[in-house]
Amino acid sequence: MSAASFLLILFSVSLSALAQLLLKTGVGRVGTSHAGIDTMLAYLTSPWVLGGLMLYGLGALAWLFVLARLPLSAAYPFVGLGFILTMLIGVSVLGEAVSTGRVAGTLLIALGCVFVARSVA
Repeated sequence: MSAASFLLILFSVSLSALAQLLLKTGVGRVGTSHAGIDTMLAYLTSPWVLGGLMLYGLGALAWLFVLARLPLSAAYPFVGLGFILTMLIGVSVLGEAVSTGRVAGTLLIALGCVFVARSVA
């Protein structure tokens, strides 16, 4: 796998992980005190949620360039990097606690990404 392809994957996955942070922040600020449609409208008008959706869109656009360069079966396992980045963001930015089992599982995902990366010519 070329360095450019790998950087493009990291860019796409990073945008998706950052989108998760914005979405979580947005729904946290809105809360669930509203009922039904009011909650949905509050989510859809939150600048945090809108920013998260925009980052998802940019990440998806970058992903299209990944798919144009690599076989799907080689590219898609790297979506697992999003689990790693999202966990790191949750811990470092949101102060979330993680268990030993979650860290171990995330490390296994990382190891799988390494194996896939090494198998792609």
